[in-house]
Amino acid sequence: MDTAFLISAFVTLFVVIDPIGLSPLFVALTQGTSPAERRAIAFRAIVLSLGLLALFAAFGEAVLGFIGISMPAFRIAGGVLLFLTALDMLFERRTKRREDQAEDRPDPSVFPLAIPLIAGPGAIATVILLTGQLSHSAQTSGLVVWAVIVGVVASVLLIALVLFLAANLIERGLGKTGVNVVTRLLGMLLAALAVQFVLDGLRDFGIPG
Repeated sequence: MDTAFLISAFVTLFVVIDPIGLSPLFVALTQGTSPAERRAIAFRAIVLSLGLLALFAAFGEAVLGFIGISMPAFRIAGGVLLFLTALDMLFERRTKRREDQAEDRPDPSVFPLAIPLIAGPGAIATVILLTGQLSHSAQTSGLVVWAVIVGVVASVLLIALVLFLAANLIERGLGKTGVNVVTRLLGMLLAALAVQFVLDGLRDFGIPG
């Protein structure tokens, strides 16, 4: 298995899901709950997100084929979507939108935590893109490809879980300025990765890039 691909896949998913940026929102969504309830909400949100993303890793490309969308076309569309997400991160629009969704709810583990904050459109598109990219580049079975992608997703979500459980400490340590700086750096990185997705899609169509 190509180590460079694994690193790229991990970084892409980490930036898209953005566990660091989600941590303060997790604190806001679980305000007034006991430590045990907060842990339960964190575990439920992560498990639900993993299940949803694993489902799209398994059947996402088949669904695209069924409705007549080629993988290069989806790669370009996904790249554009990720680029828009990067712009949101750079100009704080994504943070504001997430905060607008962080209203008081009895159990936020399904909505808005799992969907759409963790397993949102960007994460779903990225999982489908990475699965298709690995399927076409690696000489291995579909089950192995699925296991690799789900493993990468699980590693990112494990980090998110740890950050959720330590959200109060991280928020105090970084402060609002620190979180903003990290979000902008991740946004720059995501913009570059998004452009690479578009270039790969154009190359698949036979356009040199």
